[in-house]
Amino acid sequence: MFFRLGDIFEEVSMKGLFDIVGPVMIGPSSSHTAGAARLGLMALKILGEPVVKAEILLHGSFAKTYRGHGTDKALLAGIMGFEPEDDRIRNAIDIAKERKLEFSFDTVDLMDAHPNTAILKLTGESGKCTTIEGSSIGGGNIVINRIDAFEVHLTGQYPALVVVQKDKPGLINKITGVLALYEINVAYMRVFRQKRGQEAMMILETDEDLTDDVLKACRVASGVITAFAIPAI
Repeated sequence: MFFRLGDIFEEVSMKGLFDIVGPVMIGPSSSHTAGAARLGLMALKILGEPVVKAEILLHGSFAKTYRGHGTDKALLAGIMGFEPEDDRIRNAIDIAKERKLEFSFDTVDLMDAHPNTAILKLTGESGKCTTIEGSSIGGGNIVINRIDAFEVHLTGQYPALVVVQKDKPGLINKITGVLALYEINVAYMRVFRQKRGQEAMMILETDEDLTDDVLKACRVASGVITAFAIPAI
């Protein structure tokens, strides 16, 4: 079988080289190892401080093969801030114990969730807690599906501004106005709420990193409960 060189380049341009050759990572699996490490790392970024306790629930394929594929090590590694290509992933459990990080693994049935899904219940050094649900969707790519009580969609491919707010008119304009003032371009924006008129969560993925000045300007806007940045991973 023969292929024209132009066809190969067209295929690379359509899919992206990363999608064809896969991520730089510690094996054995991009979904079960690299993706799991990115899930843990994203959860750490969302919490925003070092983790002292991690309760990890595994669904589907994660639940069945997490020990053999190193998913447990990868998740812990990400929670401790290790990148998917970090050699320390292999020893993440021992390192977590040395660091006095309290952790546990259990299984859960999430019905229609992606088979490579985990729930990470994290407690930070200040006592701050958050619950993150995310899925490893292949090739080291991930999607965060839930942050605490909010169903979301967050990939980690862009820097993100997360705003927890009162669900009332005008707030979206205020926040996007702040970003425009600082010449920050919005790549994607989504707003999630539980019930009309209660709390909502706005996620804006941006082309530029978010500075402390931007966050301060967002936090003082009337109706904003809190605002924080999540770096791209």
